[in-house]
Amino acid sequence: MANAELHELAERYRPEFPVFESARYLNTCSLGALSLRARAALGEFAELWSRWGASAWYEHWLNAAADVRSAFAELIGVDRSETALAPSISGALATLTSALDFRQRPRVITTELDFPTLVYHFKAKQAAGVETVVLPSSDGISVPLEAFANAVDERTALLATSHVYFTSGAVQDVAALARLAHEQGAFLLIDAYQSTGQIPVNARELDVDMLISGALKWLLGGAGLAFLFVRRSLAERLEPTVVSWFGVEDQFSFDPRTLNLRQDARRFELGTPAVPTLYTARAGLGMVREIGVERIRQRISSLTEDLRERALARGLRVRGAGKREARSGIVMVEHEDPVGAVRRLSEGGVIADYRPGAVRLSPHFYNTTDDSEAAIELLAP
Repeated sequence: MANAELHELAERYRPEFPVFESARYLNTCSLGALSLRARAALGEFAELWSRWGASAWYEHWLNAAADVRSAFAELIGVDRSETALAPSISGALATLTSALDFRQRPRVITTELDFPTLVYHFKAKQAAGVETVVLPSSDGISVPLEAFANAVDERTALLATSHVYFTSGAVQDVAALARLAHEQGAFLLIDAYQSTGQIPVNARELDVDMLISGALKWLLGGAGLAFLFVRRSLAERLEPTVVSWFGVEDQFSFDPRTLNLRQDARRFELGTPAVPTLYTARAGLGMVREIGVERIRQRISSLTEDLRERALARGLRVRGAGKREARSGIVMVEHEDPVGAVRRLSEGGVIADYRPGAVRLSPHFYNTTDDSEAAIELLAP
């Protein structure tokens, strides 16, 4: 797609996001901008609550949950029966890993660049005999495949890492990681929170065993909802010990005498979902589907390269992968005072975020090169 067409895409959708009436928003990696569609969806939820009360569960809200499962399944190229909803990544990990047997295979391989929740979860299982290996990064950008290959062995239960590193925006070769894990009989768990919605993800083609993500960022759905994929053949034989009434068959029979887990990935669901976020997530997923992730990837890649070039031209240091195809919509501009820099950006009408040692700029399809210019102008010495 030509740059002109990509620019037209941004111009067409930008009015859907009121934040641009008062600021230049470059912080999707922290929270996707609120759209008029998502705001209207919240209004719809409130109206249903007001009119139906608890009866809205049976007439509307359970259907909304099914719609969101289906939309996420379509997004990552799997069957709806292989997806489940969760209140957070932490919740998804809790129920998922409760079903894994670490007695014969106690090792979990992760990295220092992964989001801490992923690492903390397994480190907290040390008393239960889980050995967490945290691979170091020599450049703070990525971890080479060779390091994973050297770490995964016959004692490894799980290789758990990110599709896109939140620390650098570097994109990992998930298919290669799957081969490394499976050659040793281990499972691959991918944290795709930073990738779904901005980079095409087909969990089937990538041969992923388990994948976690959420509505918060590139999927434009807001806080309070996470997603879990478990390969069908695996979900059918894993029995979680962290369970809830949403994870059992015939949940409205309220039968405490029998634990009859669902036959699909919904056996990993935890409790009542955040219904307002079901509505905003459905709106966000609908917009992503409408545009198409391939087009979004092209648009974000164009904006990312523009940001990098502008930053480098002004003498700023940019932390990121060396090749364009290994870069995502996360641009880390190194800074000695990132907190102060983000404050100055805000005062200048640019919303961004920071992580240790860097200002983080994260454009989506609704951004323009004018946003990039404004940000770099404020950051440049």
